[in-house]
Amino acid sequence: MDYLPLAFNLREARVLLVGAGVVAARKATLLKKAGASLHVVALAVSESCRALLDDNDTISERAVTASDLDGVRLIIAATDDRELHVWLAESARARQIPINVVDTPELCDFIFPAIIDRNPILIGISSSGKSPVLARLLRKRLEAWLPRQYGQLGVFMGNLRDKVSAVLKTENQRRLYYETLVESAAAEAVLQGDLIGGERLAEQLLTASAGKEQGDVALVGAGPGDPDLLTFKALRLIQRADVILYDRLVSPDIIELARRDAERIYVGKERKEHSVPQESINETLARLALDGLKVVRLKGGDPFIFGRGGEELTLLADQGIPFQVVPGITSASGAASYAGIPLTHRDYAQSVRFIPGYLKEGSPVADLSDCVRADETLVIYMGLKALSSVVARLLEAGREATTPIALVENATLPNQMVVTGTLSDIETRSQEREWHGPTLIIVGEVIKLHQRLSWFHKPLLTPIT
Repeated sequence: MDYLPLAFNLREARVLLVGAGVVAARKATLLKKAGASLHVVALAVSESCRALLDDNDTISERAVTASDLDGVRLIIAATDDRELHVWLAESARARQIPINVVDTPELCDFIFPAIIDRNPILIGISSSGKSPVLARLLRKRLEAWLPRQYGQLGVFMGNLRDKVSAVLKTENQRRLYYETLVESAAAEAVLQGDLIGGERLAEQLLTASAGKEQGDVALVGAGPGDPDLLTFKALRLIQRADVILYDRLVSPDIIELARRDAERIYVGKERKEHSVPQESINETLARLALDGLKVVRLKGGDPFIFGRGGEELTLLADQGIPFQVVPGITSASGAASYAGIPLTHRDYAQSVRFIPGYLKEGSPVADLSDCVRADETLVIYMGLKALSSVVARLLEAGREATTPIALVENATLPNQMVVTGTLSDIETRSQEREWHGPTLIIVGEVIKLHQRLSWFHKPLLTPIT
């Protein structure tokens, strides 16, 4: 993040505007809408700029001097004099006054975003000075999507604050009330201009919410890694959660989607150790929900496919704690799709089987004797550590040594890596690099399509001969 988005309160604040041309007039328009008192300094002030000013503003048609910076909250420089801009920037920083120099990001302490104004709802879109045209394009698209009545809804909800605070005593109760309100019939009435109806419905919702503070748990499939593969429901639940429990299989970009004030609890499980026992995770989910919190347990891939989701829900069910399950794109599907490996294909594989590389207590999968069909694809989860055992057992079961096999690390992420080979040489090829991320093993003839169908990016490929 190159800039921290902030909202300045400029009511009656003194702002120095150096320059009075077309660009300066645009800045003056925004500053006046924010309630600022302008001191405009320029050798000549255009009529368009002069027309924007009122009795609270002053004009000095001369060169700017050091005394013009006295008592100023912000400085905007909008001239074509580079030397003047450099002097202003240095002088402003010496006095710790934030400055914006138009079209010169390296001299700026802050920049103006493209603004969507639904007062009191304001949305600023910034490209960090890199592409203002793109920021304006995004603003145009968002403005078409966001009705102007949302400003009226913002005022309506602001007017409820005192009443809601008097009835709902905890922050969690109030937040849940507002989250319910914005998607309720009360909000719809306000958006349609029916303020009286909106007030009545909001009052009914407030009465129903008084004293109600029940937590719940959402077991959410986070998919294989790429945040764009989340379902809409998963995103909605992540963004409403008070607490997020996650492990190493959930990408940091997905964790960033949570509310800034949401608590994040890492219950990571590394390849060689389980830092948090499963029983402790189960008990934590129950305790947090019983405390009245909205809890999301994020699981890589799909929670019901080698995600131990069933184990985590058993305690919740026994204690009568409300829960729901949101499926995710399983890691097998994500890895295969992004690696260009169809799991089934009429010419190569008519079935697919998902197998855990390890079972309970860390023991490797023992029996692969019925995995000998050449027309079946095998996907082995958590299998990298068990690679030697998997290869040996498949060969013992009768699979040909020339059977194609692929290792897919960090599936769907920018650093995805695919290494291919055969049962006879994959162990040697896997030892040619270090492995750091979660890795799936895919075994079967469909891997012959990998090079032809690979689309995501150009990973390190080892062709099958």
